[in-house]
Amino acid sequence: MSEDDKTEAAPVTSVDLAEEYKTSGVAEILDELDRELVGLKPVKQRIRETAALLLVERARRAMGLSYETPTLHMSFTGNPGTGKTTVALRMADLLHRLGYIRKGHLVSVTRDDLVGQYIGHTAPKTKEILKKAMGGVLFIDEAYYLYKPDNERDYGQEAIEILLQVMENNRDDLVVILAGYADRMDQFFESNPGFRSRIAHHIDFPDYENNELLTIAETMLAQQNYHLDPEARDLMAEYIRLRRTQPHFANARSIRNALDRARLRQANRLFETSKGPVTAEDLSTIKPEDIAVSRVFTMSDSNVQPLQAERK
Repeated sequence: MSEDDKTEAAPVTSVDLAEEYKTSGVAEILDELDRELVGLKPVKQRIRETAALLLVERARRAMGLSYETPTLHMSFTGNPGTGKTTVALRMADLLHRLGYIRKGHLVSVTRDDLVGQYIGHTAPKTKEILKKAMGGVLFIDEAYYLYKPDNERDYGQEAIEILLQVMENNRDDLVVILAGYADRMDQFFESNPGFRSRIAHHIDFPDYENNELLTIAETMLAQQNYHLDPEARDLMAEYIRLRRTQPHFANARSIRNALDRARLRQANRLFETSKGPVTAEDLSTIKPEDIAVSRVFTMSDSNVQPLQAERK
C-alpha cells in the first residue's frame, strides 16, 4: 500500500465545528429564521440546540465514533398562527443540508389527507402521503384529530398504526412532525403512547406579545409595499390589544386577515374619495379609517355595555 493510500484511508482526527457551522448552511438557515419570525426566542433556541446536536453527531460519524441515527421526530405545540409551519419548513432544509434526509421537502397534511371514509380507503391514502414525504418531513397539523375513540367506525386508528410503523422502520429517511394545541396533544400522546416514545423533540410555541404582533403587522405590510401612517399604527396597536381578548384569535394569522381587510377598505376609500390622480403614497398608506370600522372595536368591552343598554 502506498503512502497516498495510507493517507486516504486515515480516519478524520478532528473537526472544526465553527467551520462546519458555516459551510453546512446551518448559519444561513438560522439567520433566515431570525429574519422571518418575530420573537419566538425559546423556539429559536431549541432549533439552535438541535442544530448543534446534529453537527456534533455528524462530526462523531466522520471520526468513526460510536454512531446511531438520532431520532428526529418532533412535536410542535402552540396556538394557531405562531409559526409552526414556517419552522417546520426551515427544519426540513436544516436536516437536508446536514445530510439527515435526502430531499429536504415538506409535505403538510391534516386528518382528511390520511384517513378514508370507508373500509379499505385509509391504508392507500396514508401510504400515498408517506410515499410523497419520504426523504423529507411529514408535517401533520392538528394531529389529535387522527384519534377519535368515541367513534367505533372511525378509521383514524388504522392511519396511526401505519404511521407508527413507518416512523420506526424508516426513521433514517423520514421525519414526522406532529402539531397542534398543547392540551390536546398531551391527551393524544396519553392515548397513543407509541407516538410519545417515538418523539424525541417537543417544542412549545408561545403566543406573540402585543408589540411583536404590531411588528409582524408592519413587516407584512412592508413586504407588499404598504405602511401604516402614525395614527393608523396607534389604532392597529389598540386593535391587537382588543382582538387577542376575543374568540378565535390566531396570532399572526389573525393579523394577516385584519390587514387584508384594511387593504380592501383602503382601496374602496380611494375609489370613493379620490377626485383626481393618486400618488404612490396614496396607494401605499393605510389610514386610521381603514382600521377603525372593524367589528373588533364594536365588540370590545368598552362598547358592549352601551350596546346592551340600548337594546334594553
